[in-house]
Order: sequence, then C-alpha cells, then structure tokens
Amino acid sequence: MHQTSNFRGRVAHIVESGLFQNFIIGLIIFNAITLGMETSDKLMQDYGSVLTTIDTIVISVFVVEILLKLIAYGLGFFRSAWNIFDLSIVTIALIPASGPLTVLRSLRILRVLRLISMMPQLRMVVEALLRAIPGITAIAGLMLLLFYIGSVMATGLYGDRFPEWFGSIAASMYTLFQIMTLESWSMGIVRPVMESYPSAWLFFIPFILIATFTMLNLFIAIIIDAMQSMHEKIQQEEQTHIEGALHEEHQQLGSEIRALRKEIGLLRESLQGKTS
Repeated sequence: MHQTSNFRGRVAHIVESGLFQNFIIGLIIFNAITLGMETSDKLMQDYGSVLTTIDTIVISVFVVEILLKLIAYGLGFFRSAWNIFDLSIVTIALIPASGPLTVLRSLRILRVLRLISMMPQLRMVVEALLRAIPGITAIAGLMLLLFYIGSVMATGLYGDRFPEWFGSIAASMYTLFQIMTLESWSMGIVRPVMESYPSAWLFFIPFILIATFTMLNLFIAIIIDAMQSMHEKIQQEEQTHIEGALHEEHQQLGSEIRALRKEIGLLRESLQGKTS
C-alpha cells in the first residue's frame, strides 16, 4: 500500500511539473497548426501521410497523459471539472471518424480548447464567465423583453410599407438585431424608413441608445465584476496560504527554540553535577 502511494505520488509529481505542463501546451499548439494544415488539399496531397502520423502520435500522447492523471489522482481525477473537460475532448478525438461519423473529424480542432485547462490565466477568464452567467441571463432576459416590445411596435408602425423588414414579429426582431449591431443601420434601414415616416428616428435612436450602448455595457460590466471577484478570491487564497506557511514556520521555529533551551538546561545540570 505504501509503495503504491509512493508510485502515485511520483506520477503526480511528473504530471504537475512545469516541464510536463509546458510540453503538453506546446504539443496542443503544434497539433492546432497541423490540423489547420490538413484543411489544405495541396498539403494533404504532398504530406498527408506525415500529417496523419503526427495526429496519431499527438492523440496517443494525450491518452497517455490522461492515464497518468488517472493513476496519480485515482477517483479524485473526476472531482476536477477541468479534468473531465480534458477527458471529454480526448474521448471525442478517439471516436472513429468514418462513415456517418465523418463529420466528427472537424471536431478534432476542439483539442485546442485544452489550452484553457492548461493555462491558469485562461481558466480564470472562463471561470469568471461562468460566474457571470446568472447576471448575463438576467440582462439577456431584459434584452429579449426590449426586443419583443420593439418588434411589436415596429411591426405595427412600419410593417405595411416595409414587410421585408418589419412584416412580422420575427422579421422585426431580426431587423432590430441588425440595427443593434450597427450593421448598415442608417443607410440600409433607417433612412429608407424615414423617407416614408420622417419621425421614425424617434423610435430608432432611443432603441439604439438602450439596446446597443446601455444593455451591452451592462454585459461588459457584469463580466468585469466577475473577473474582479475572481482576482480578489485568488489574491485572498494566496494571502491565506502565505499566512499559513508563516504560521507553520513560526511554530516550527518555536519548537526548535524550546528544544534548544531544554538541551541547554540539561547540559547546565550535567556541568553542575560534575562540578559538585
């Protein structure tokens, strides 16, 4: 049992080492380049066998990495969402992409997403985005309500003259979405509408101000707040870790001083006994 624990500890030390982590990151980037090269018919014609061999070697290394982590962490491997994410990506890559599953070949590029789990900075960004989901959902619901109200109004106001843009609720929502993105909104949509309805700017300008500038900035604010909270949490954890290490070091130093005092006391008693 003790030997097994030592073996798992050595394997964990290997997979957690900076050298091993950097090797995997480099391999992921290299694999992303080779997968991009496979989209070129000329390169596949000239180097297809080489690229296929490289792809096989890379996925084999990823499988070995997952197996090493399973050996090192045991069932604890599945307690980490990032480990499950890596396992899912590698599993997708192992599915035979032939026959009706040929479409899965395009999913091999998902291996590049493993950079997220390998790099702490990217993990922090993704975790912040996940933390921001409740707030983003609330803002998205508010925007949907705004779009629905705007679509009903636009359909009633401009649907008769411009049915291709505002002939139905769905068409109006799509047109308003285009306006929100500021894609050809003025010359392409609003100005033609204003030729028939001069006061149409009273509808479109407030809509743009609310949907484009206010609501989208709320999205950004929520994400920034989540990232700031994550950063503060990481700093607090680091501070707690440093304080714990200092406290442990202080306790160890105190124990050494007490032991030294005890040895000095015993030595003094021994000298006094010899003198007497």
